[in-house]
Amino acid sequence: MKEFINHIIQCQASVIEAMKRLNQIAGSLTLFVVDETQRLVGTLTDGDIRRGLISGLKLSDPVEKYMQKSFQKVSNGFNVYDFKKAREKGIRLLPVLDKDGRIERVYDLKRHKSILPIEVMIMAGGRGKRLSPLTDSIPKPLLPLGSKPIIERNIDHMINYGIKKIYISIKHLGQQIVDYCGDGSAKGVQIEYVWEDQPLGTAGALSLVKNCNTEYILLMNSDLFTNADLEDLYLNTINHNASLGVATVPYSTSIPFGILTTDKSRITGLKEKPVYTHYVNAGIYLLKSLLLNKIPTNTFYNITDLIHELIAESQTVVHNPVVGYWIDIGQHQDYKNAQEIVKHIKNADW
Repeated sequence: MKEFINHIIQCQASVIEAMKRLNQIAGSLTLFVVDETQRLVGTLTDGDIRRGLISGLKLSDPVEKYMQKSFQKVSNGFNVYDFKKAREKGIRLLPVLDKDGRIERVYDLKRHKSILPIEVMIMAGGRGKRLSPLTDSIPKPLLPLGSKPIIERNIDHMINYGIKKIYISIKHLGQQIVDYCGDGSAKGVQIEYVWEDQPLGTAGALSLVKNCNTEYILLMNSDLFTNADLEDLYLNTINHNASLGVATVPYSTSIPFGILTTDKSRITGLKEKPVYTHYVNAGIYLLKSLLLNKIPTNTFYNITDLIHELIAESQTVVHNPVVGYWIDIGQHQDYKNAQEIVKHIKNADW
């Protein structure tokens, strides 16, 4: 809220004061107009001021004569759909009001992608042998990618989706990750660490999470460089009432020959140089937290084991294609590719 303090102005302030304030703030040129009790009563932009002057208002008139009394706002308890609706309307700054109509916080919808009611587990315990010798003295999640290590980019990506609680599973050189990321307070989140005494696979560390307080929990590999839309994954999963949602990446295979379909010796069809598209597991999963009870405690267990089990039980498992970039940094060439791509991504310091 401190970063938006200059966006707040009293309704009796002069429009000249409002113009000075608009000239000082960066980003969205919107002021929140409050009354003497600090309740939000309107919004003001430079366009509102121009329209007011054209209509005959004076520079000495208070901003309440210029302000818009109808504006987009939400109250505590708003959900991801409210956030999505505001973003689709082109709203840049979204104020959250308490029960008395006072501003509690402001979301910048250009930076905040959503507010997802989930907790996250980042799997960061792997040895990263294929990236040796880089990972001999530094854990793979701390390898630099532009101005930040890989894992910090993923943490910042979670923060952009309003996620507040992050678990990180660690083993190989794990204390370095603890020392770098800390408890998360510097970024306004809570980070807890789960130490793997032995390798636990791609999902076994979830068994060590005892107090998940959300209906769903996100599981993500720490070595991914991606801008995957986590809101889309969340909405797709809950809209299907799925037990588990899997982010996927489309992978196309081209066959440079004409392919025949046959029935014994009879040709029934011909496809000339067909292209087949399959969906590759992207290493990002959203699962109902009740499923944590299915994961054996402190035992090697892969997320694919859980997926097979859910399918065998006829539970709903859905996939959600990643629209954007995605690199699994498993080998040296992958790391080089990611280092090159990050140079060309706008706002690469997220």
